[in-house]
Amino acid sequence: MVEIPKEFHEALPILQKIESAGYEAYFVGGSVRDTILKRPIHDVDIATSAYPSEVKALFKRTVDTGIEHGTVMILDHGTGYEVTTFRTESGYQDYRRPDHVTFVRSLKEDLKRRDFTINALALAENGQVTDLFGGLSDMRKHIIRAVGDPNERFNEDALRMMRAVRFASQLDFKIEDATLAGIALHSQLLAKIAVERSHTEFVKMMLGSDANHGLKIMIQTNLYQHVPILGEHLDQLRQIADTDFTLTNEVQVWALLAFKFGFNSQQITRFLKRWKTANKIINDVILTVELLFAIQRGQVTNLTLYHAGSENVDNAIAVFADQSKTTGLSERYNRLAIKNKHQLKITGGELIKRGVLKPSPQLGQVLNYLEQNVVADKINNEPEDLVQAAINFLNED
Repeated sequence: MVEIPKEFHEALPILQKIESAGYEAYFVGGSVRDTILKRPIHDVDIATSAYPSEVKALFKRTVDTGIEHGTVMILDHGTGYEVTTFRTESGYQDYRRPDHVTFVRSLKEDLKRRDFTINALALAENGQVTDLFGGLSDMRKHIIRAVGDPNERFNEDALRMMRAVRFASQLDFKIEDATLAGIALHSQLLAKIAVERSHTEFVKMMLGSDANHGLKIMIQTNLYQHVPILGEHLDQLRQIADTDFTLTNEVQVWALLAFKFGFNSQQITRFLKRWKTANKIINDVILTVELLFAIQRGQVTNLTLYHAGSENVDNAIAVFADQSKTTGLSERYNRLAIKNKHQLKITGGELIKRGVLKPSPQLGQVLNYLEQNVVADKINNEPEDLVQAAINFLNED
């Protein structure tokens, strides 16, 4: 028996209403696994023997979030809960989504189609766990094992190979031999998966507690060859995998790789565009990597820190392995006279008002000059000092 966590308690009225109508209903999937492992729960998924039309008939407010696959979102209790009908699947021409879904009344048939034994668990409202494939035993042994034949599971959904690696990293589990062999045999199928999906799994893997282990599995099984760019940098990947690193956000993930690959800003942009990465992340990675190279050269200036910004200074410190070279960087950043150009104690309008210069392209040059020299501690950030510095700059020009 498993103690029902708070997140499940809040969803119990959903289960109870479905069961009172004569159907079966269970908590399923990753949330059950994480409950047993005493990890934080992210999504509460419910599976039921009731067909979608039967689920919708029981509740006043529902949304057809994935009705073709049997999923209905119930909004009756403040929080939206996805309820999915037990189903079997067949035909996976795109190696990701089933061509045909058949709704069934059997929990066993539903659990049979899931990816790994540790995810093929169902939890009843009384705390009773249904475990038909040895998931609880595998959890105790810290093993990731495909449900049934791993070759079939990975042909059904090739992303499951990346999910296996991600779980190995996050949970510090070992992938069982037959499952690992299945990944190595079918690794090329990962190239058929949308990059956005591989991106999500890869970043989660790199943020795991045993990320270098995950990277080693990607290399061992050749998965690294079937995602963008990584296949071109095996030596550097091996070096990264042979070190212990702890990353806490996506910028740090890509910055570590780009830094070790020796990428400049154009190469970083090309690399991350291939991975369909958000523009904000790309920009932050470029700034972080520029700072990392400056740290490596021992040439970190106030301007380097200023351009990087507080978050990316923290990112660079997290990524750079030699702490002796990053000691004091946060304090140096905090001591900067200004952290952004809006903190300059003079504006273009005030310079014009004082008659220092007229509206022209020169105004931007003057403000840029003042900004850089205040950051470099060459000019005091006081109105009179800034005005005099502007006049001197114009006279020199």
